[in-house]
Amino acid sequence: MSEVHASTAERLRGELLAMIAERGLVAGDQLPTEQALSAHFGVSRATVREALRLLEQDGSVRAVQGKGRFLSAVGDLRVERPVTRYESITDMLEGLGYSVTNAVLDLQEASADDTEAAALGIPAGDDVIRITRLRCGDERPLVVSVDTVPRNLLPGPIGHRGWSGSLTHALKIQGHEIVSSLARISSVMMPAELADRFGLGEYDPWLLVTETCMTVDGTRALFAKDYHRGEDIAFNVLRRA
Repeated sequence: MSEVHASTAERLRGELLAMIAERGLVAGDQLPTEQALSAHFGVSRATVREALRLLEQDGSVRAVQGKGRFLSAVGDLRVERPVTRYESITDMLEGLGYSVTNAVLDLQEASADDTEAAALGIPAGDDVIRITRLRCGDERPLVVSVDTVPRNLLPGPIGHRGWSGSLTHALKIQGHEIVSSLARISSVMMPAELADRFGLGEYDPWLLVTETCMTVDGTRALFAKDYHRGEDIAFNVLRRA
């Protein structure tokens, strides 16, 4: 497949997912035919077929011989926000339709405490960068993130970085691309030290996602504690027999 055709199919894949969301399709609903999609998006049937193949590969769509293509349970979850999908907080909030702004509340070069050390697989007391940020959607506080990164993974003076941007992107630039994570979700009240210091107690309760993020070679590159506004954000889980 040529690079041009591949990029067109990838773009169409995203447009198909957007169409699924706009039409409110759910698991089991049938997708339009290749001919109908070709006419709707103004592309060739070959491009449609390749985009649908990409959706089939990642499990969003299943093909039934002689009947057509149908949205799968996985595809239904991807239209919402599946907890099984790794993505940055900014990407998640933008996917929910919010206009996102990030504010850095606190930035420290610190020593790893016992919890951070265990999560990152480093000795307690090792140097880390600890950053606390507030993520707002449409100017409403939605997520408070406390992220810890081993200091050696992001070299250079911390004052020379724009910390309101994506940590996962900053790590990727340094050769530490995060590809998976292990997460735990619980309902909590905002810890007093954060609630009192930043005036966040009025938004209780929160969904706390505690996450250890790993690179392709198994390096534990990021330990994240993300407090999500419970009334605004929910996650879906796919269960298989």
